[in-house]
Amino acid sequence: MKLIDLVIEILDARAPLSSRNPDIDKMAQNKSRLVVMNKADLADKNINEEWKEYFLSKGIKAIFVNSKNKEGLRSVLPAVKEVCKEKIERNLSKGIKNQPIRAMVVGIPNVGKSTFINAYSGRNVAKAGNKPGVTVGKQWIKIDSNLELLDTPGILWPKFEDKNVGLNLAFLGSINDEILVTEELAGELLLFLKDNYPNLLKERYDLSEETCNTQNLDEYEQFATAQSVMMDYIAKKRGCLKQGASTDYFKVGGIILDDFRSGKIGKITLERP
Repeated sequence: MKLIDLVIEILDARAPLSSRNPDIDKMAQNKSRLVVMNKADLADKNINEEWKEYFLSKGIKAIFVNSKNKEGLRSVLPAVKEVCKEKIERNLSKGIKNQPIRAMVVGIPNVGKSTFINAYSGRNVAKAGNKPGVTVGKQWIKIDSNLELLDTPGILWPKFEDKNVGLNLAFLGSINDEILVTEELAGELLLFLKDNYPNLLKERYDLSEETCNTQNLDEYEQFATAQSVMMDYIAKKRGCLKQGASTDYFKVGGIILDDFRSGKIGKITLERP
C-alpha cells in the first residue's frame, strides 16, 4: 500500500457486491479508488446503471469494460486521472512532471484481472485463464509514462457471511468447480433464472411456465421438484441421458453453468444494489 497511489478494483459486473473482497475497503481506505466492472457485456445493461449510481453514492467512481474485446478500455486513463486529480495537481505545484501513477489491480479469482491488464497494456504480460488461481505472484507492468500497474493474485476472504454471496461466486466460477456439486449448483441457478429471467430460460431451453409449474406441491417439494423438472427437460433436449433414459444430472448441470458463464443464456445480473 505504501508503494501505490491508486487501487483499481476489478469486479464482475454480473455480481458487483458478491465479487468484492470486503477486506479491500479496510486496506485501501486512504487511497484513491477506481472500480472497473469487467464482463459488462454479459450483464443486464439496465442494472449496470444502478450499480454505477450505487458506487458513486459511496464516493467511488465505477466504469464498465469488456476486457476480451477491449470495449470501454479508453475510459480507464481519464478515470484514473480524475480520481488521482489531487495527487497530479500536487506534483505539478512542486514542479514534478510526468511522474506515473502507480496503481494496484486487485480482485477475487476469475473476475478477469489478468485479461484486463493484458488488454489495456496491449501485450500478454499477465498470465490469464478461465479458472481461478492462475496469477500466483505480484508483478509491475508499465503501461506508459502516465501509469504503472501492479498485478496481484486473486484472493477470496475466509468466510462468506451470506449464503447468496457464496452461490453467486460459484455461479461465476470464482470458486473452484472441483469442490462444488455441479448438479445442485445448476439447479439453484435455474431457480434464480425462473424467478428473474423467465424469458431467457424460454428462449434458450424452451422452458415455459407450464413446464415448471409445481403450484400444487408444498414449499419444499416445489423447491426440489422445480429444479429436477427443469433439469430433466433440458437433459432430454440436449441428449444428457444415461442408460435407461435417466437424466445425467452432472452432465446437464455442467452445460447449464457453461451456458450462463459464457453468456449463451443471455445478459444476466445476479444482484441489484
